[in-house]
Amino acid sequence: MSSVEWALGLVVLLAVAVALAAGARRVGMGEPFVLTIAGVIASYLPFVPEFDIEPELVLLGLLPPLLYTTAIRTSLVDFRPKKVSITLLSVGLVLFTAFAVGGVVYWLLPVPFSAAVAIGAIVAPPDAVAATAVARRVGMPRRIVTLLEGESLFNDATALVTLRTAVAAMAGSITMWEAGADFVGAAGGGALIGGAVAMVLAVLRRRINDPVLDTSVSLLVPWIAYLPAEKLHASGVIAVVTCGLILGHGAPRWQSAASRISEHTNWRTIQFLLESAVFLLVGLQFRHIVEAAWHSDLPHSTLLIACAAVLLTVIVVRPIWVYPATYFAWQVEGRRLGKPKPHWTGPAVVAWAGMRGVVTLAAALLLPLDTPELATLTLLAVVVVAGTLLLQGLSLPWLVRTLKLRGPSHAEDLLQEANLLQQATAAGLAALEANISEETPPEIVDALRTRVTRRASSAWELLGRSESQRVTPSGEYRRLRLAMLAAERDTVLDVRDSGVIDQEVLQAVMATIDLEESTIDRIAEADNSGEPLRAAITGGCEHLRDAPCVVVPDHPDACDECLEEGLVWVHLRMCLDCGHVACCDSSPGNHATKHFNNTGHPVMRSVEPGESWRWCYLDELLG
Repeated sequence: MSSVEWALGLVVLLAVAVALAAGARRVGMGEPFVLTIAGVIASYLPFVPEFDIEPELVLLGLLPPLLYTTAIRTSLVDFRPKKVSITLLSVGLVLFTAFAVGGVVYWLLPVPFSAAVAIGAIVAPPDAVAATAVARRVGMPRRIVTLLEGESLFNDATALVTLRTAVAAMAGSITMWEAGADFVGAAGGGALIGGAVAMVLAVLRRRINDPVLDTSVSLLVPWIAYLPAEKLHASGVIAVVTCGLILGHGAPRWQSAASRISEHTNWRTIQFLLESAVFLLVGLQFRHIVEAAWHSDLPHSTLLIACAAVLLTVIVVRPIWVYPATYFAWQVEGRRLGKPKPHWTGPAVVAWAGMRGVVTLAAALLLPLDTPELATLTLLAVVVVAGTLLLQGLSLPWLVRTLKLRGPSHAEDLLQEANLLQQATAAGLAALEANISEETPPEIVDALRTRVTRRASSAWELLGRSESQRVTPSGEYRRLRLAMLAAERDTVLDVRDSGVIDQEVLQAVMATIDLEESTIDRIAEADNSGEPLRAAITGGCEHLRDAPCVVVPDHPDACDECLEEGLVWVHLRMCLDCGHVACCDSSPGNHATKHFNNTGHPVMRSVEPGESWRWCYLDELLG
């Protein structure tokens, strides 16, 4: 195949993968399932060439960036409380599955036990891409998504190290103690190398102010961590994940805002392209792997029984491990923190979210050519990948809905976002007051106060429906400013077409307009659909805890002050000391805050439909 044909094939592959992924999103189907099935069908079409996946391409070219982009988005704060659970899944479950499958294969096929354990290690790790893709589409509870993402970050390393050890045992060159030492050394060495690379890059990135240079460094990071670890016989996967977790956690302190935005956009694009291509490639391998195994010396009945038995084992051993591990982890790290005992529905979803992916297929290609029944073992890996994507990936959304597991509440997210923005606004205003000098023009101070206050107010406006005013101030601001920016851009383009201004000047002006437009919130005002916000945030200060319980009228009258002044309110709040109803801070009158200033009554609550959150003016806390 010539270089032009190879490049054309790559472009067609990516274009088809992107089109299929976009179509799956539009119709609400799982992208991994659609892409894999499409690949299987395409593998039987006569005009579709055979795609041979080199294992080095996946393990070196695809796996590091896919793991890195997941790692930099994973919260270390959320990761730490679940470290026992994640370790039990990413290490314990992988080893348990590897030996369980190994026992079944050793019983059914004429292969040595080391080769059986090798294929067990290959099919053991659920795929990071499949788990996160389904989780994003289904809207699982965040605690489950965090657990699955944490598991999928480290289980590949466990599986690959186990595979390497099993392959060495096939040659009779390693003892059990040497295998254990190799496993621990690879994992620990990978973590140390990944941490060291992250610290060096953190120092370097503090000194890079150019977003282009910083993003260029970011694109190299997965291989900067992976290659040295593999060269030193450590786990490159663990090195990449460790490096990504550290850099993602420290990015707000080490990188400029422009660099973070650029990095986020670029990695999201890379992730989408690689994920789409990966699952299409998995399907395209199906035909020639099946044909090679079908024409082997094994009876077809044995082949079919082995495939079914291995797939069933992979599916069954996961809940057998997940349930005891879940409650053991709760005893170790949850009970002492006062967390309730996990309900059985959460582990049920975790147990069923065991889809395998491209790492399993690539690892199968790492088996030595002299491995007994190599074609059959490779087919077992393909059957597990296709079977789990079909059975588990397709039915997982149904299971989540049937168990009535509540995903992230958009209304509660908005409430917490507004609360956090309010705290940030208070800190910003305090910094403003501390840095005002005698030379500071008053109009600059007023403009800054207005700008930061409007940002916080826009978040509070999204929390409830306004029966008196459908258009909020922030929404109207966005609409008018976007219309202005469109007119400004048209004028700049007319000047550009006239040829009277230098291109560099035009680009600078256009960049200014584009930058402002990118900062304007284009998201339509959220519809909470009556979701109650009672459990969004708990605790708070003594004023929130001691505030009296006031019965909210079914139809709060109105903001009397707004009626007297001829103003229109956005949302209504009610004082919990005297029951006075007044308008929110986004309203022109701002009468709820004025009521607090006049009376000293500290706690107001929302009286919008379905909302029961409270706000303490004294401590600026939500409850």
